[in-house]
Amino acid sequence: MKSIKRVLSLAALAAAATGVWAQTASYPAPDKNITIIVPFVAGGPTDRVARDLAEAMRKPLGGATIVIENALGAGGSIGAAKLTRSQPDGYTLMLHHISMATMPTLVRNISFKVDSDFEYLGMINDVPMTIIARPNMEANNFKDLVTWINQNKDKINIGNAGIGSASHLCGLLLQNALKVDMTTVPFSGTAPALVSLIGGQIDLLCDQTTNTSAQIEGKKVKAYAVTTPKRLTTAALKDLPTLDEVGLKGLQVTIFHGLYAPKGTPAAIQKRLNDALKVALKDPEFVKKQEGLGAVVVSDSRVEPAEHKKFVLSEIEKWSPIIKAAGVYAN
Repeated sequence: MKSIKRVLSLAALAAAATGVWAQTASYPAPDKNITIIVPFVAGGPTDRVARDLAEAMRKPLGGATIVIENALGAGGSIGAAKLTRSQPDGYTLMLHHISMATMPTLVRNISFKVDSDFEYLGMINDVPMTIIARPNMEANNFKDLVTWINQNKDKINIGNAGIGSASHLCGLLLQNALKVDMTTVPFSGTAPALVSLIGGQIDLLCDQTTNTSAQIEGKKVKAYAVTTPKRLTTAALKDLPTLDEVGLKGLQVTIFHGLYAPKGTPAAIQKRLNDALKVALKDPEFVKKQEGLGAVVVSDSRVEPAEHKKFVLSEIEKWSPIIKAAGVYAN
């Protein structure tokens, strides 16, 4: 009897293995679309990265159709929660930014765990941040800006694209470094925040080069520094000093983007997606588009799933005390 049960168990295992092999061998099926969830607004910087990546991954995925689905809200957690409820079959993915590291603290009572409810597929790029001000700002360099901030502590307002956005996080880090509390003004996206900055309704903004480069180049705003360890090389930004250069040692922040799948996605499909991601990151057209946005395509070990996850977990440790100190949450 035991031998019969053992044979049946082995047969069941063999059938399951055959089913998984069949599923992964045909991935992606020519008649099925791959959806990439973007937890932010259409047309925004993360959405643009996702659309560029989708185009670059089509060829290494056999010409698969890849569509973008925007599921925004609650600091990026709504889109992330949607991914956790998706079938782990490789047909629903997510492209997310630094919020993967801030949601555990910023969004209270989230329905998932960042460290265990996702499959990490590899990082895509790093996007530097710029510190900018209204065009009629009195200060002409960062040193003067710090002096102005210290003289006007009770009157300064700093805009952002919404609680949990990249600009919100960068603003928190800047206030923490300067030991100054500013009035935070959240907008429903970067575009209205920039309009208010250009119009002089707000004083400061710390946002991604993907959003600010054109405004800086057109001299519609005043720019003071970049948040990278080294100066940037693009024409619009090459003259901006790093925060290290102006005295804020160690204050560095870049908005990273990574690719994720639901927990339980078969290992063979994860490898197929990671292989396609690596090809996409070396695609000259993709690299050119990212450089045009001021983004730096990842070329280090973080393109590997394990290193991607390790990096995100280290960022959680970095951001948690800063968010708790600010006491501002996305829900």
